[in-house]
Amino acid sequence: MIVIKHNRIFEKLEQYNLIKNELPEVSTNSYRQAFELEYTHNSTAIEGNTLTLLETKVVLEEGLSVGGKHLRELYEVINHNKAYQYVKKCIAEGLVLNENIIKDIHSILMENIMVGGIYRNVDVYISGAEHTPPSPSEIYTQIKNFFMDLNDKIFDSPIECAAWTHAEFVRIHPFVDGNGRTSRLIMNYQLMSNGLLPISIKKESRLDYFNSLESYAVKNDLSLFENMIAVLEEEQLDKYLNMSKI
Repeated sequence: MIVIKHNRIFEKLEQYNLIKNELPEVSTNSYRQAFELEYTHNSTAIEGNTLTLLETKVVLEEGLSVGGKHLRELYEVINHNKAYQYVKKCIAEGLVLNENIIKDIHSILMENIMVGGIYRNVDVYISGAEHTPPSPSEIYTQIKNFFMDLNDKIFDSPIECAAWTHAEFVRIHPFVDGNGRTSRLIMNYQLMSNGLLPISIKKESRLDYFNSLESYAVKNDLSLFENMIAVLEEEQLDKYLNMSKI
C-alpha cells in the first residue's frame, strides 16, 4: 500500500489555488461535468445500480429513460445528482455540515423511492461484513455522539475529518437504506468545505473500499480509509495541475 503524505497534498493544493483562476474555463467545466457524471455512476453502482456510465449520462443529461431498467435505478442516479447539487449549494452558502443537512441529503436521495431523513427503527445487517450496525435502541445515543464529535472532535487534517465523517456515519448505519450514498456525499462535503476537491470512489475499488471501512468499524483503524481518500485527492489535484501545463 502506498502511503500518501498529507503535506504533499497540501503543497499541491497551494499550487492549485494559485493557478485555478487561470485554467481554461472550457477545460475545467468539461472536467467538472465529467466528474459529476462518474461520481453519480460510481456511487450508485457501488450499491448495486446496474446502469452503465453511458446510460447514466443519457438519464441525467438528456432526461431519457432506459429500457429494461427498474424505475428505482433511474431515480437513484437522478436523486444522487440532485443531492450533490444540494451539497454544493450548502457549501457555497458557507453552511457547516449538521444533522438537518444530512437528513435533507438522505431525503433527496430517497425521493420517489421511500420516505427519507428518518432514522431506522429496525435492525439491519450488512451481508459479508463482520461488523453489525447498532440496534435501533442504540442509534439515538450513537448518532447524538456523532454530531457532537462532528463539532468538537479535533482532527489532524481535513482528510482525516472527511474519512472519519464517512466511516463513523456508515458504521452507525442510521437509515434503512442509502447510508453509503449519504456517507460518500458528506465525505465530499467535508473535503470541499475545507477547500479540497471532491473525490469519486470507483466501483472497481469497492472491495478495498469495503475492507477499509470494515477495518474502522471492527478495529477502530481509520488509516486504510484515510489513505484511500488521500490517494484519490492527490489524483484530483494532479488532473487540475496538469491542465495548467497544456
